[in-house]
Amino acid sequence: MARNIQSLERAAAMLRLLAGGERRLGLSDVASSLGLAKGTAHGILRTLQAEGFVEQDPASGRYQLGAELLRLGNSYLDVHELRARALVWTDDLARSSGESVYVGVLHQQGVLIMHHVFRPDDSRQVLEVGAMQPLHSTALGKVLSAYDPVAHGEAVEGERTAFTPRTVTGLDDFESVLDLTRARGWAADVEETWDGVASVAAPIHDRRRMPVGAIAISGAVERVCNGGGELRSELIAAVRDCARAVSRDLGAGRF
Repeated sequence: MARNIQSLERAAAMLRLLAGGERRLGLSDVASSLGLAKGTAHGILRTLQAEGFVEQDPASGRYQLGAELLRLGNSYLDVHELRARALVWTDDLARSSGESVYVGVLHQQGVLIMHHVFRPDDSRQVLEVGAMQPLHSTALGKVLSAYDPVAHGEAVEGERTAFTPRTVTGLDDFESVLDLTRARGWAADVEETWDGVASVAAPIHDRRRMPVGAIAISGAVERVCNGGGELRSELIAAVRDCARAVSRDLGAGRF
């Protein structure tokens, strides 16, 4: 059985200690409460402070939880709130479009699928919650890259693999795709990631008007596109309406 890392256990205990008190704690308080030498406690506190997890009051020298923990906590809550708000709307979108529906969020250097509604037919399908998709080629990824500066940086600095002959890999061409995405409010993926598969996606915003995810439908090219190979306009409108509805539920107001 793998052994736990003692320094991480101590850091976690320190954060719980600071979270449980109603006042700032001094170095001696932290060390004695956790049974640590002052030097050991100070080293851990200094590291947590450098990472933004702990703050030190300059006047008293006492420690309290830092803003980075709040940011991480809000991100956790945002993802779960996003899924909760999207449940009804994505079910409706799957029924009206007849296609699979995905909700994705930025995670590391890709798109994490955090909600997936099956295509409403009797075909055999695999649940893709937890799967990762690339930023540069998928409709979800392009939307996130167009609206989220962090996602944009990841897509620009990362490797843009050519999955099919239609994948856009050049930086200038990719930036042009993102400009077009922002101009029209949605992104397309027509056989850029998987042969025979087309997708359309739109951004989801929160109450701060910040992009928190994207919603997409995906299906066979012959169903999602018209005879000319263009995405069906009614599907584009349906995805955008769904994204707006989820955004409104998150407090974003009208877009």
